Amino acid sequence: MAYSIDLSGRVAFITGASSGLGAQFARTLSRAGAAVVLASRRIEKLKELRAQIEAEGGDAHVTQVDVTDLDSIKSAVAHAETEVGSIDILVNNSGVSTTQRIQDVTEDDYNFIFDTNVKGAFFVAQEVGKRMLARARGAAPGTYTGGRIINIASMAGIKTLPQIGVYAMSKAAVVQMTKAMAMEWGRFGINVNALCPGYIDTEINHHHWSTEQGQKLVQMLPRKRVGKPEDLDALIVMLASDQSHFVNGAVIAADDGFAL
Repeated sequence: MAYSIDLSGRVAFITGASSGLGAQFARTLSRAGAAVVLASRRIEKLKELRAQIEAEGGDAHVTQVDVTDLDSIKSAVAHAETEVGSIDILVNNSGVSTTQRIQDVTEDDYNFIFDTNVKGAFFVAQEVGKRMLARARGAAPGTYTGGRIINIASMAGIKTLPQIGVYAMSKAAVVQMTKAMAMEWGRFGINVNALCPGYIDTEINHHHWSTEQGQKLVQMLPRKRVGKPEDLDALIVMLASDQSHFVNGAVIAADDGFAL
């Protein structure tokens, strides 16, 4: 007997969707039947992804958002709900990083990372969460009460690594943020979980794995390999679905065992 998850009728809002994991999450949720709202600053890249998804028969929409700007967040979420309907699934994926030793981090570096990875992630989740809460309380229309929020943290949020200390701090904050939201919102049927990917080969870092430094890193990994974006497909679909109703406040590492 085959087992499948159908997200038909659900609306998924994905931040950082213009490339990398965000784009893969969008394609995956669309293939599972969800209408996807693609959100990031790079509107032209979003339009390209929308065309790809629509060519596969999916339902995709585009909205521009700067997660470091609260007005931009509110506008993007409102636009999405006006155009597509109530948001049922949030993939909170926007993130940035720098590579440097702790003693070399400037205030600008620190703010660059925390403004996006922590402040941005928090207020995106808050804006979507408030709308989910209103539906759960019967104060806003919607055919689906409750919701699924998937915060994309990182293996670096649960394992100490050199030269990305501030990034790791920011992702540890996302892990704790996830638990706090899960505790407060769970009783309303809103499940909030954190996905912590390990090293994944994307178009942004693909060239790195063939360098001497990249190869040294690969040799440090448990099975001497980096992941592929599609290695996260099953997790993202499960966490977005009704079948995850008993999974709340979980911090799920998908890192091939590197954080052990």
